[in-house]
Amino acid sequence: MSNIEKNKANNAMRYLPLTPQDRSEMLARIGAADIDALFADIPADKRLTSLPDLPRTKSEIEVERMLGRMAAKNIAAGSAPFFVGCGAYKHHIPASVDHLIQRSEFLTSYTPYQPEIAQGTLHYLFEFQTQVALLTGMEVANASMYDGSTACAEAVLMAHRITKRKKAVLAGNLHPHYRETVETLSGMSDHAVLALPPSPQGTEDIAAAIDNETSCVVVQTPDFYGHLHDLKPIAEKAHAAGALLIAVVTEVVSLGLVTPPGAMGADIVVGEGQSIGNALSFGGPYVGLFASRMKYVRQMPGRLVGETVDAEGKRGFVLTLSTREQHIRREKATSNICTNSGLCTLAFSIHLSLLGEAGLRKLARINHANAVKLADALGAVRGVEVLNGTFFNEFTIRVRGDAAEIVEQLGRRDILGGVPASRLDPGRPELRDLIIVASTEVNTDEDRAAYAQALEEVLA
Repeated sequence: MSNIEKNKANNAMRYLPLTPQDRSEMLARIGAADIDALFADIPADKRLTSLPDLPRTKSEIEVERMLGRMAAKNIAAGSAPFFVGCGAYKHHIPASVDHLIQRSEFLTSYTPYQPEIAQGTLHYLFEFQTQVALLTGMEVANASMYDGSTACAEAVLMAHRITKRKKAVLAGNLHPHYRETVETLSGMSDHAVLALPPSPQGTEDIAAAIDNETSCVVVQTPDFYGHLHDLKPIAEKAHAAGALLIAVVTEVVSLGLVTPPGAMGADIVVGEGQSIGNALSFGGPYVGLFASRMKYVRQMPGRLVGETVDAEGKRGFVLTLSTREQHIRREKATSNICTNSGLCTLAFSIHLSLLGEAGLRKLARINHANAVKLADALGAVRGVEVLNGTFFNEFTIRVRGDAAEIVEQLGRRDILGGVPASRLDPGRPELRDLIIVASTEVNTDEDRAAYAQALEEVLA
């Protein structure tokens, strides 16, 4: 073969280095009949039956142009009044956060197996744990999870290990993605899940579903529809039945104003930390929060960083507990969590440190005040009903007509007006007229007035 022919052959394999023979040998070695057999666990209706309707080949610059034209059809979060929440919130992040996360003190080994060369990483993880424990009102927190939904699923598994039971009760107003994550993980085992129906009015009787077979009850506050909950009666009922209470918080800024779950009797608190230090970023990566009572510390998933002193008596940090399969034998591991969202954790800790306690409380008050103003403005629009009596920075409105279509019409008026409840919880026709609306510190009086006016026009 000439050099020209060799170059042609090499170029043809530039991005696909495996030959058909390579693939056949690999499939034969693992005993799979074909490529499709590798995806047998994915439901057939979730798999593509043909290639997407896209050009087969384009140059890099052509791809950039095509994607740019496609992206231009969207309304960017920073280019219009923004009232979208449902577990991912637009907050102001100081420019100093992005600057400080790049400092060399923190740029140590990604995986801190050797503490002597990973003190920067271990130090900020320790501070992060301290912050999360204080925020949630709990005694101990771990060194972060993938995100809030996987933290929630890990908490359910932890409760099963502690109680020796296998049934989880999920509140109807738990975020649908969190519910689905728990159901997916439980579906791979013999664990039972009782998911209560949604209650947009916030009137569900969660405690009534707890029985002597219940391992844990999972309650979100503020919940998916924005309602705040007093967890004390639920905690008392759960503990009387020998079950644990898992509290979920998807908007961590709320903990600057509302009573922390730990003070209301929660045994495990999980949540999403995106609101502090982490931008929306097209849906991630985010940072899961996980805290519990000290007596359950050895059943916690992930990592736990502790403080110690070195041979010279100087302060230092080490991995105190690493009960995941990367560190110990798989059969003894409490989880297979394989990262700690380190950079997102660092951004969280730096932003919260810059805020301080007084700053976080002020930020939370501003969020609540802005949401109250918006609820009053939208509630005055004919054909709109605000469902919430209490809320933090997010609430639900009932509109006259199809909520998804109304949100689309608002978008055409350059207003990102919230999330139709049916979008995240499809198959429930009773939710088709509900929009979940969030208002944070980034919204102005002009933004709120523009939303109310646009909604009035759409509903006219």
